[in-house]
Amino acid sequence: MTIFEALRKDHDIQRDLLSRLVETHGDSEEREKLYQKVRAELKYHANAEERSLYIPMMDIDLTQEKARHSVAEHHEIDEMIELLDETDYSATNWLTHAKQLQHLVTHHLDEEEQEVFQLAGRGLKEQQKTSLATQYQSEMKRQRSE
Repeated sequence: MTIFEALRKDHDIQRDLLSRLVETHGDSEEREKLYQKVRAELKYHANAEERSLYIPMMDIDLTQEKARHSVAEHHEIDEMIELLDETDYSATNWLTHAKQLQHLVTHHLDEEEQEVFQLAGRGLKEQQKTSLATQYQSEMKRQRSE
């Protein structure tokens, strides 16, 4: 498995969770549970992805700018999560913020899959693509078990 295949697998999980989250209503147990799961998955993924893909990409002239852009998008996502954390589940604007989060994350994932992965695929060595996948999966497993 390559780093790109490992990341796509988790991207699908994020898309599914966000899709289910924006279908929830009010201050419900379902909204709470899904939001906490989304929040955790996004945090774990960003941490592991930055270590396993973006740091190596920053060492390559060809991919450095894209890596920096993607890390900046992670910060935008973090800011939206902070806003959601500060908003009551029952507030009328909570769902608006959740949909904004979904839009930010979906844009980020699409951009990664359609642009970043192709560029990184040209910059990274074949062996590196599989070793980075192992590193990413180990980091995700570690974080999910904490």
